[in-house]
Amino acid sequence: MNRKELNPGRSPQAAFGARLRSMREARGWTQEELADRTEYSSKHISATETGRKPPTLRFSRGLDVAFGLEGTSESFERSLREMRNGVLLEGFPEYVGHEAQAVEIRVFETGIIPGLLQTPEYARVLVDSAVQRGSITPELAEERVAILAERQHAVARPRPPMVIAVLDESCVRRRVGGRQVMRAQLDRLVEFAEEPNTILQIAPFEIGERRPVNLPLYLLTMADRSLMAYAESQTQGHFDRHIPSVVPQLTAYHQLQAVSASQAESVAMIHELRKGSP
Repeated sequence: MNRKELNPGRSPQAAFGARLRSMREARGWTQEELADRTEYSSKHISATETGRKPPTLRFSRGLDVAFGLEGTSESFERSLREMRNGVLLEGFPEYVGHEAQAVEIRVFETGIIPGLLQTPEYARVLVDSAVQRGSITPELAEERVAILAERQHAVARPRPPMVIAVLDESCVRRRVGGRQVMRAQLDRLVEFAEEPNTILQIAPFEIGERRPVNLPLYLLTMADRSLMAYAESQTQGHFDRHIPSVVPQLTAYHQLQAVSASQAESVAMIHELRKGSP
């Protein structure tokens, strides 16, 4: 059986895989034996060790149970979070941790569909494009896709949060991927609007200077009614839980909703765009 040599210095993902193999072999376990202990397949173990598959939060926690590392400074979950800090803007990992526990999520996005509403195909086009431009590596692209899938899964919990999404009109007019990708993404937005715990609004171009929010903004309301905010630019992210600075952002968001199209009007716009999708 051929044994692939690992290069942990190639990427954080490769380092994670190399550490996994080292610890597995130190215990004298085969990939099949570790698979049995984690309820994953041996192929999954192999792909993670060789860096072909990025680790997920669930998988990392399974490893911690198998190796007895839960809650320690050496846990695989901690390694995963440290790795993700290198592929996400500052503040975003902390935001994601709270997002999974929020009772209300408010989102405003410009240019692209918000991650929580993206189809897998739409998300893949975005990361593949970033790889082609050389702005991220293929390994980082896979990690971003994995993080997005976990965020979407966390929000689709038995008692889901209220999700309010206001999209700048550019989000639905900007063509990402081919016809099939964009039509499916528009369909997903309509499906989102039909869910009982969601509100979808489009901020049309015609509101002009009356749009009170100009950068992507995410606002969380937690079960204890505390508020948190995350805002980002092209290269920087900022997570904020300081009430004096978060409340004005919430006020601006309410003002944004007031000048945006209603959900019925927004869905009608999406239907028209879908008909005209080339």
